[in-house]
Amino acid sequence: MVDQPGDGVYPEYWEADVVLRDGGTAHLRPIHPPDADAVQAFHTGQSQKSIYMRFFAFKARLSSKELKRFTEVDYKDRVALVITIGGEILGIGRYDRLADPEEAEVAFNIADAHQGRGIGSILLEHLAAAARENGIRKFSAEVLPENRKMLMVFSDAGYDVKRHFDDGVVSLEFNIDPTEKSRAVMEAREHRAEARSIQELLAPSSVAVIGASRKWGTVGYQLLEHIIEGGFTGPVYAINPEALELAGMLSFARLAEVPDAVRLAVIAVPYEEVPKVVADCAAAGVKGVVVATAGYADDGERGLARQRELVRQARSNGMRVIGPASLGIVNTNPEVSLNASMAPSLPRRGGLGLFSQSAAIGVSLYAGSSRRRVGISTFLSAGNRADVSGNDMMQFWEDDADTAAVGLYLESIGNPRKFSRLARRLARTKPVIVAKSDAMGLQLPPGHAVRTTQAPFGALDAMMRQAGVIRVETIEQLMDVAQIVSGQPLPAGADIAVFSNSRALGKVVADAAAANGLGVERIVTDVDFDAGMSLALPALRESLARTLASDSVHAVVIALLPARGLTVEKIAGVLAECSAAAGKPVVAAFTGILDPSIYVEGMVGAEAATGTVPCYSNPGAAVAALAAVVRYAEWVVRDKGLFVEPEGCDQESVRAELEDLLHDVPGEQLVQLAPATAATLLAHYGIHVVPSEGFETPDQAVAAADRLGWPVVLKTMDPALRHRLDLGGVRLDIQDADSLRRNIIQMHRALAPYGSPSMEIQTMAPVGQACTFRAIEDPLLGPVVSFGLAGDAVNLLEDWSHRVPPLSGADVHDFIRAPRASRKLFGYQGLPAVDVAALEDIAARLTRLKDNHPEIALIEFNPVLAGPGGASILSADVRIANAAQRTDSARRAMRS
Repeated sequence: MVDQPGDGVYPEYWEADVVLRDGGTAHLRPIHPPDADAVQAFHTGQSQKSIYMRFFAFKARLSSKELKRFTEVDYKDRVALVITIGGEILGIGRYDRLADPEEAEVAFNIADAHQGRGIGSILLEHLAAAARENGIRKFSAEVLPENRKMLMVFSDAGYDVKRHFDDGVVSLEFNIDPTEKSRAVMEAREHRAEARSIQELLAPSSVAVIGASRKWGTVGYQLLEHIIEGGFTGPVYAINPEALELAGMLSFARLAEVPDAVRLAVIAVPYEEVPKVVADCAAAGVKGVVVATAGYADDGERGLARQRELVRQARSNGMRVIGPASLGIVNTNPEVSLNASMAPSLPRRGGLGLFSQSAAIGVSLYAGSSRRRVGISTFLSAGNRADVSGNDMMQFWEDDADTAAVGLYLESIGNPRKFSRLARRLARTKPVIVAKSDAMGLQLPPGHAVRTTQAPFGALDAMMRQAGVIRVETIEQLMDVAQIVSGQPLPAGADIAVFSNSRALGKVVADAAAANGLGVERIVTDVDFDAGMSLALPALRESLARTLASDSVHAVVIALLPARGLTVEKIAGVLAECSAAAGKPVVAAFTGILDPSIYVEGMVGAEAATGTVPCYSNPGAAVAALAAVVRYAEWVVRDKGLFVEPEGCDQESVRAELEDLLHDVPGEQLVQLAPATAATLLAHYGIHVVPSEGFETPDQAVAAADRLGWPVVLKTMDPALRHRLDLGGVRLDIQDADSLRRNIIQMHRALAPYGSPSMEIQTMAPVGQACTFRAIEDPLLGPVVSFGLAGDAVNLLEDWSHRVPPLSGADVHDFIRAPRASRKLFGYQGLPAVDVAALEDIAARLTRLKDNHPEIALIEFNPVLAGPGGASILSADVRIANAAQRTDSARRAMRS
């Protein structure tokens, strides 16, 4: 919390850096009493028309009383937010609670010079989020009819706005709880702003290299040389106070001396000089900076402090930051031709977009794409990833016509919830390949606030699969897959044919394909390459074309051993020709054939006039890459369904109950709900727990059984024993009072070594397969739901299925079927299949409950008995806490 003396406190996350509609950045924060002079300056700088629109009258200046009221708020009943650039206020939004404690009046004032930049929309989102936290559910406003821009802010926000005209004023009111439409509006605005922001960086109209040097081999020398030799289409300026001429052109001592506007600054000066350089960039109106300088997060706590200050300084002055410790950026579009990187030359143009969080890995990605002749559209090395991230790049790539597929190397994922949302959307139209080491935990990059997570092992990978991401382990595997998706059609199915000039090799490749989930429709080994290329090539062309024409073959793997006269170029040309004609992918492995003196490490993306064919030196790599593309293609064409919205979910009742339960709970302290309270809460979402009652005496137990209905189950309430039939913690199918009394005595004796824990009575549920559901609130991923078959499968083997809400119908279907032991649900060793639809219904309701209510920190259903006639929840553990701010919430904000 941030404490303002005399005027209340507010959560720290109410302050945020934001991206405006035109791609520029600004800082949003609550107003403070010392802002009085800035508010007065803002007011006096407005036109008479704008002042009239806001106050319904002209005021040349605000009175002292008005300034005091506008700047001194309690951050609960009265909240005001300002958006600033360089300390100057660009816009003010405020609400004041009305007599109805759930309603507030809202008002905005946007500087004339900054109208049209989306400031009003951002203020509305953040005000609404703050109001909901303070128990306000409805906004109202009075707007003059001629104030069309403000009317548009409300009408375009996605809320159900009711309006009426009275006394020359338009009165508006609307519920501010997020809706599907309001979320969609916010995400669309976020997408446009962030994509525009990256567009400004990757296609600047002009570039300045600050720290440019005439000393060969220095970073400043190479960056300037590469930009010039890459053929950048805009003006390039060299900034060096100690040189009059650099790279054959006049240099400038300071950025302020450059006669024209500079849009992108590439900074290669010692880190102690960076703050002054960034200040010069802000004064010159630069849109973004690429910081090649190291000495930030890579230099311990001192470096982290420098990095945070660098980002704060840049963003508060309207600029984005790539880096620090960035390798640079590349854009091969001929209209840009930008190589502002350490790469020695502009890569070949193509459809692959690349992002690397590591400079060293960025070099490897660049080298790998060049070696395999995979063309690149854009490349960005984020270095320490203090600001611009992979999420930003996905926003840009979604609309970029030059990019057909994307590859990201990630060392950390700062906002996985947003990553999931963006990747799912992007993957519908363009393959998304992500290389992430298994050793890398789910964490923020150095310098970010949160470092660890409570997410179960495997949850992040499950989220990626759910989003359609092609997950690989290494950059080599990333390039293996990129060779296919950047130049080949997607396969329409999983059945392939294998071509080889060796029966043994063909069988090995077929076995590898089967192990990777591919179906081998045929193995072709009848092309005689020893007969000479003049005979072999026509035979190969005819056989391959005939095979590809078959409806039962969706792709071909060709694996060849050395043969007399066999040349890679001619064979690859035939493969590319046949692939293009059939519209089906063909991949080739030339084991022991490629000449390392020509093709480094023996790999090449062979080209022909008709297209490209991915070539590998290892057939195993070819098969694995093709299998990954097949799985992605299946995900693309599969009907995902809509996000599940089960009937009978009363969100408002749960919200009200949680507010009451957490009213006096300090901080993030966990509170475990009593079984009856938990059951009531869950029932609002159509989730019903089989009733149970605790007791102290046998007579109380019999009375409880009479109320619940016979037969009953007797259970210990000890958490470690309550599910252990084998240890005497459960006794089933008790039919009458006498039997119940005997079982109570016997259980007391059996559990005496464990301290004779308390007991409870529960209605006897139909027998079935024991399952378990779990849902948690993770600091980064947000809600995570898990499912498995109860007992050793989850306790010893960790056989869980994980998903990150929201879930589509297809997600729910896969969720229940993902555990390896799930085949027990579909008839196993003669047992009848269970009612899987009932499990899917529980999953859908649990997912919606957890997604809607971050205050619910943990839910566990264990066991859930699934039988042929339904599923019964026997025990529910529900724990709540005051909600932390999710990383992907209903307010737009850049990560700090």
